[in-house]
Amino acid sequence: MTKILEVIFDFVSPNAYLAWWPLRELAARQGAQLTITPVFLGGMHKLTGNAPPAIRDAGVKGKNEYALLEIQRFIAKHNLVRFRMNPRFPFNSLNLLRMLASLDGDDEIRFIEALMPAIWEEELDVADAAAVEAVLTVAGFDADALLARTQDPTIKQALIDNTERAVGRGTFGIPTFYIGEEMFFGKERLGQIEEMLANL
Repeated sequence: MTKILEVIFDFVSPNAYLAWWPLRELAARQGAQLTITPVFLGGMHKLTGNAPPAIRDAGVKGKNEYALLEIQRFIAKHNLVRFRMNPRFPFNSLNLLRMLASLDGDDEIRFIEALMPAIWEEELDVADAAAVEAVLTVAGFDADALLARTQDPTIKQALIDNTERAVGRGTFGIPTFYIGEEMFFGKERLGQIEEMLANL
């Protein structure tokens, strides 16, 4: 039986970047196949009433400070020392997600792994079309073709449908993972995910 680990994904989440590399290692250890479901986190927040933690928890004394401490612990544990908070966060990831939604299989993984370091290590401005094109071209993609797909009504609708279906399943934030219909939210759940995969 093939082990499937579904990743509900949006580039805009710094925690999606932080979880990605440990998740890839985890999947390799457990012989699990990653499947990617691009969703628009901004749309998900509107549908669920959720908000980014830094905004949502701003009025809770000490909570955001503790969240930053946990991020630093996670970075140290997984040696993610190249991580930099993108100065344009929160940025509009819609076009990147539409590009991703137009891909499948290994191309999805290549696309994510071309852009994640650019965004979360090199502070890529995703609104700079020329800069995004340069990153994608180096990674071997036809950037003009991908950009054209962002205006395809079918792809636009596919991203909307992904987002609505994810919310319908109980997803409220990024990163979220599924093994079958078992949901895991947050980078802190990687241990639970690995335990479940190991028992399949």
